[in-house]
Amino acid sequence: MSVVDTSIEPLAFVFADDGLVPNNPLPFLVYKGAVDVGSGHSEKTIEGLFGANGWGDMWRNGVYDYLHYHGTVHEALGIARGHARVRFGGNKGKEFEISAGDVAILPAGTGHQCLSASPDFSVVGAYPPGAKMHVTRPTPENHAKALKTIPEVKLPKSDPVLGKDGPLVRLWKSSA
Repeated sequence: MSVVDTSIEPLAFVFADDGLVPNNPLPFLVYKGAVDVGSGHSEKTIEGLFGANGWGDMWRNGVYDYLHYHGTVHEALGIARGHARVRFGGNKGKEFEISAGDVAILPAGTGHQCLSASPDFSVVGAYPPGAKMHVTRPTPENHAKALKTIPEVKLPKSDPVLGKDGPLVRLWKSSA
């Protein structure tokens, strides 16, 4: 049995630049309940999935409780355990309830901030090959820099959940 529901389509949202958080014209994607994390090894399951799909630079933690973004790289967040309320898109963005089995994919520049989380909340983060991740706080100076770096971030060759033919590849190419 597959650890992923291969028929799943992500929810897609585009967040406007709010003057401090640049966001991205590429859609932010959320796969709800995409990964079967019932094995008792949920972090390893998500790491295996992301790694098999070419998103290899990984970490385990949560989501920072302050507003930030990454202006040099796209990011995938696989929810291994628990649940949280996270605001994506900056202060004028949208709040989402994310829980074990969900995957959020943030195009470079997408603001995010954890507003509340269960004590067992655990995330596996991953990045496609390319530049390293830098945590960027929303300031006018950082916004100006990010407007230059974000268009330089290459489109990933694969969707971290569904691979080379996954929805991310199609949705991001048509939006680029």
